[in-house]
Amino acid sequence: MTRTLRVGLIGSGGIAPPHIEGLLALGAQVSILRRTGAAELAARYDVEIVDDLEALIESSDLVDIISPTHTHRDIALRAIRRGRHVICEKPLATTPEDAATIVRAATDAGVRLFPAHVVRYFPEYWRIKQAVDAGDIGAVSEIRLSRVGAGPEAPWFFDENAGGGLIRDLMIHDIDQALWLAGPVASVSAVQDQPSAAGVLPRSVTADVVLAHRGGAVSRIHGGWLGAGTPFRTAIEVVGTTGRLRHDSAEAPADGYLPTADAGESPYVIQLTDFVTALGNGTDARISPAEGVSAVTVVDAAYRSLASHVPVRIRR
Repeated sequence: MTRTLRVGLIGSGGIAPPHIEGLLALGAQVSILRRTGAAELAARYDVEIVDDLEALIESSDLVDIISPTHTHRDIALRAIRRGRHVICEKPLATTPEDAATIVRAATDAGVRLFPAHVVRYFPEYWRIKQAVDAGDIGAVSEIRLSRVGAGPEAPWFFDENAGGGLIRDLMIHDIDQALWLAGPVASVSAVQDQPSAAGVLPRSVTADVVLAHRGGAVSRIHGGWLGAGTPFRTAIEVVGTTGRLRHDSAEAPADGYLPTADAGESPYVIQLTDFVTALGNGTDARISPAEGVSAVTVVDAAYRSLASHVPVRIRR
């Protein structure tokens, strides 16, 4: 008889409901660390609250980290040291060095680490990836990606010193897509309007990041946190030598950051199913720990480009 998977959830922000719903749909036993908002989630989903982080880790087979980015390294390493598998929301860490430290620790401990880059599990993006891999548009030459909406409510998202930032938190989704579709990056250029002041962003901010891929393709990525009420919209266009592929969320039904309930299975359920299946079978998930580090590495280069006003090269 298969034992029920015990999952300890750390974090109770806006991303918590789809994680909890996805885990419960998979038959997992979910516990959540007590923090602001946890009581409401526990009552809504009838899950247990655990007061102490170490106790939560001890009682779990798998730890799901959805807390603010600057906490990821410490929590992940605590869980890994106790021999627990880890799901970690993007970005894996605030710096490439910290992200690599988490990956090495998981490898050394023999536990699984799953960076949660959910856009890989949105059906429209997955279909584009499959078409590119099948050669349907020839060799990729240019990718254009956009992700714009109202800014988040929690102040830490706007504080780059606390692990926030538009590029780090929002645009990393599309940076990961560019890496997935066009491969490793040679150089990164970034601009931001308005600039941060002492690491703190204005409430209305946009940025553009250009990636020069080693294979010759160029990715142009636009992101924005705008005023309250701004509709959330994403778009992708992949241009190849023999054709192009595109998707614009404005042309599809949506409910905030997610497709509507009748648009198909939640990408979070698809993502968590992939992770749990990979854990049970010892197979690869759709995203690897190394790819989680690569996304953080490109984000870091983008911030260095913002500071220096010149393109930043990424070492092989």
